[in-house]
Amino acid sequence: MQVNKDRILEMLREQGDHDTAARADRELPDEVDIEGDEGRLEGLGLDPKELLQKISGEGIPRLS
Repeated sequence: MQVNKDRILEMLREQGDHDTAARADRELPDEVDIEGDEGRLEGLGLDPKELLQKISGEGIPRLS
């Protein structure tokens, strides 16, 4: 599933995790493939499966 990086940053900021949001902004591509960028996400301390569940639960559309 591809997600716009800004949505991930917004989620992190809403959780008060501004340091991780700043790192993610620098290190992630504009369109993040949750499965394909698993290593990058884990490097930021994010669990790709948990992130996918949160995003899927919010009904965020896929990017094409």
